[in-house]
Amino acid sequence: MNEIVVFGGCFNPPLNSHFSLAQELINEHKQIEKIIFMPASSKYQKVDLIENEHRYQMLKLVCDKNDKFDVSRIEIDFPRQLHTIETLNKIKEQYPKNEICFTTGTDNLKELETWNQAQEIVKNFKIYVFERGIDNIEEIIMSNEFLRKNKQAFQRVENQIKSNLSSTYARTQLKNKKSIKYLTPNEVEKYIEQNKLYN
Repeated sequence: MNEIVVFGGCFNPPLNSHFSLAQELINEHKQIEKIIFMPASSKYQKVDLIENEHRYQMLKLVCDKNDKFDVSRIEIDFPRQLHTIETLNKIKEQYPKNEICFTTGTDNLKELETWNQAQEIVKNFKIYVFERGIDNIEEIIMSNEFLRKNKQAFQRVENQIKSNLSSTYARTQLKNKKSIKYLTPNEVEKYIEQNKLYN
């Protein structure tokens, strides 16, 4: 069964590293039909999070040029902040013939058992895991009873392109009137400039 992979995040702004990780996932797993970028709603209380529409449009500029990429408005258009399980179930309704998966980093994997309906998530959805920093996915899973019992749900992303660059760094560069060329796709850089974002 072909997979639809949900790639969530704030994308504030989207970076080249977000898209290169997504492409690496596709390169590695031929069964992936599409990766859907899911920008988090601004109802998610995070410092410096710019308007939903700007983050959606920046993602769309890039996704429109790759037939394996898409961007969803599910979370940004919903009247309240959705739990991950709700977002995944809504994607499942849209793609009933596909297996729905999602990505997370090892930083979030450590907290997974505290998520709303965590047991339902690991029972019904495959989770592709990106290793952050010096994290080791096997060690994290084996040191946590919940993760260990549900280890069949997790798949480590091999050959992962690791980057210490973050959206926070890009925003700091912009606030300091410095270029973010090569940090973000050209389309995103131009959009930020035209709309005077992050000044």
